[in-house]
Amino acid sequence: MDALPDLTDEVLRIAPLARAETIPSSWYTHPAYHEADRRVLFERCWQYVGHRSRLDGPGAYLRAEVAGHPVVVVRDADDRLRAFYNVCRHRGGPLVTQDCGRARVLQCQYHGWTYRLDGALRGVPRFDRTELFDRKDHGLVSIPLATWQGLVFVNLDEAAAERTPLETVLDGIAERIAPLRLDDLHFHRRVVYDVACNWKVYVDNYLEGYHLPLVHPELCNVLDVRAYVTETFPFYSLQHSPLREDDTRYNTGDGQAFYYFVFPNIMLNILPGRLQMNAVEPLAPDRTRVIFDYYYDDVATPEARRRIEADQAFSDRVQQEDIAICEHVQRGLASRAYDRGRFSVECEAGVYHFQTLLKAHYRTWRAAQPAAEPPAPFEPPSSHA
Repeated sequence: MDALPDLTDEVLRIAPLARAETIPSSWYTHPAYHEADRRVLFERCWQYVGHRSRLDGPGAYLRAEVAGHPVVVVRDADDRLRAFYNVCRHRGGPLVTQDCGRARVLQCQYHGWTYRLDGALRGVPRFDRTELFDRKDHGLVSIPLATWQGLVFVNLDEAAAERTPLETVLDGIAERIAPLRLDDLHFHRRVVYDVACNWKVYVDNYLEGYHLPLVHPELCNVLDVRAYVTETFPFYSLQHSPLREDDTRYNTGDGQAFYYFVFPNIMLNILPGRLQMNAVEPLAPDRTRVIFDYYYDDVATPEARRRIEADQAFSDRVQQEDIAICEHVQRGLASRAYDRGRFSVECEAGVYHFQTLLKAHYRTWRAAQPAAEPPAPFEPPSSHA
């Protein structure tokens, strides 16, 4: 990776919230951090790919991209969920190109190599004359997979997955939202937004209610912002608020909204009868893709469909407001006027928590790097008469 600016002891120091400064603007704008975030964070943390209800029988698959890598999740003949790189071992062709579907085998769409659903190589057309070739050595490359409340996650780093299992990361959430169980919900649709900002700008914005009165006045008619609370835990934070008693959009009895952020980029927005699952994916230093998966307790009845239509229209309005302000913030971070800011102790504990975890991961990564060696002197290529 290129040298990372502002990755110094002073920047990485964790000060108390009341005295802390935000991360430098270069962490949002410098191109080297785009690659570094992928390698330091996204390749080493659990990433959401879908819901097991969409993998409802042998051969059902979901295609995903995780930290820039193509991934396929499939249910095998023994009813076990497996994850593989969506990459043929021959010359890198794709096994599936559709977002979801069903297949008896996984066949490379380039040259036709065929794999069983457990990843073993089965068919190799026109390879009879190739010497010293053993199918057993060319099975698909597997990826650690885990499920929680019906949600499917993968981790590209096997050591990191073993060191910090998914149940450790999400510990305490199921008990907090009980009696609601997310695996009882039904997938409805996926909506994708592309945003002209760094992924950390979008996460920062999600993690505080400070901006709600100015940016989301309609949302303030749903949430009781006076009772808005942020709690932090080892691997996630929780923002929660009672729903206003006069709101009928979601208030079906328990009247509580839970907004969970799971480091580094996963959001579970839980309201009565509904889960909105978000994954924030970096595309470039100043471009981000945000995936919204919607799940509901009822997706079939006419009344439910009317409620879903209203919910998604409202959600889109809120999202457009967030997109607009995040894109303005990205331009501000790239200006000469800004480098580092301060936190509101009352309103920005979630942002501080996220940036503290971010610093901790970079501090650990930096400590593991070998000592830099001086570059070798330049030697021009030899020429021959």
